[in-house]
Amino acid sequence: MRLRKKPWVDEAIHEFGALVLSKDNPPSEKQKGNWCREIFGREAELCVELGTGKGGFLSQLAERCPDKNFIGIELEQDVLYSAAKKVWEKEIGNVRLLVFDIHDIEEIFAPGEIQCFYLNFCDPWPKARHAKRRLTHISFLEKYRRLLGSGGKLFFKTDNRPLFDFSLEQFKEAGLIIADISYDLHAEVRSNNIMTEYERKFSGVGEKINYCEVLFS
Repeated sequence: MRLRKKPWVDEAIHEFGALVLSKDNPPSEKQKGNWCREIFGREAELCVELGTGKGGFLSQLAERCPDKNFIGIELEQDVLYSAAKKVWEKEIGNVRLLVFDIHDIEEIFAPGEIQCFYLNFCDPWPKARHAKRRLTHISFLEKYRRLLGSGGKLFFKTDNRPLFDFSLEQFKEAGLIIADISYDLHAEVRSNNIMTEYERKFSGVGEKINYCEVLFS
């Protein structure tokens, strides 16, 4: 379903200042390889969420891990506004938000700059001819591999079992190590799990949540 455009967001998002790199304030070449030093003003582990949505997951994660730097990427500025508002109101200092297309992620990050990716409930692109658009397709995995430092990780969650099975095959094809896996995450009652907005919705109607942690060599 196409999101209804909110024309006021393009102006209102500037209320959040340096927290957000918006459509008219994109990252520069200067930031590539220097996100921690230039944007956060400190050296720390850099973690990136691919598809931040309304920011519920990222804001909780950043509060739980104040020693790490977090960047949330979202293509739709209208959606990212909600995330920015949430982070701003909670005064979370170790998060930055970015309006950007993940396809071009290597243009803004340097090889080895990132320590982990979070990928939650991405578009499954169910038609076979659209497989290359899935964010767990091997073409994306190779991009993640180049950007991740030694021992880098990808944390992946979805309610879509066909997408999960496809992703596991892609991980294997890419030679990645699956360090942790669950086909029904909530049945295991993991105390450290942070739910996304979609996760809360889907699990509330009985959908099983698939999860895995993947290691890049």
